[in-house]
Amino acid sequence: MGKNLSTFTSGLVKNNPTFVLVLGMCPTLATTSSAANGMGMGAATMFVLILSNIVISLIKNLIPDKVRIPAYIVVIASFVTVVQLLMQAYLPDLYNTLGVFIPLIVVNCIILGRAEAFASKNGVWASALDGAGIGLGFTLSLTLIGMVREILGNGQIFGMDLWQGGGALIFVLAPGAFIVLGYLMILFRKLTAKTK
Repeated sequence: MGKNLSTFTSGLVKNNPTFVLVLGMCPTLATTSSAANGMGMGAATMFVLILSNIVISLIKNLIPDKVRIPAYIVVIASFVTVVQLLMQAYLPDLYNTLGVFIPLIVVNCIILGRAEAFASKNGVWASALDGAGIGLGFTLSLTLIGMVREILGNGQIFGMDLWQGGGALIFVLAPGAFIVLGYLMILFRKLTAKTK
């Protein structure tokens, strides 16, 4: 039980993909103009990460070494297609907002990295827990960045007004993403350094 718990919690703090490993920066910076967008992107990535880790763990011994990475990409692309179609059918507003970044989950280095570093070397249950932990860490990170940007940029949180008059436009624009990410990375590292 202890190993399973540490596998899951590793993605939240020790191996947080956004604040520690600094992976997946393209969707992190591009889709976090609001908390809902960040949460949607994170949840879509988590879905793909968990399912692709499970499948890759199941078929790892059947894949020849020469085609290992292309085989992983086919598995990942299949689940991204499922997510894309589900979002298009049931969450069209979020799908339209995230746009091209949904298909780009295929080449997200977090997913391919976990397939190569973890799922290809571990069992199904551990791979599912790793995908859930890393995916949840990514989702929470994107949601937090989106919340800060939305509060400072629009005076809102999840679309609800906190005060009248909005905020500083820079936080909704691209430079705001870099500023917020930088300060949150510093804060995250200071807080986690104290717990070690």
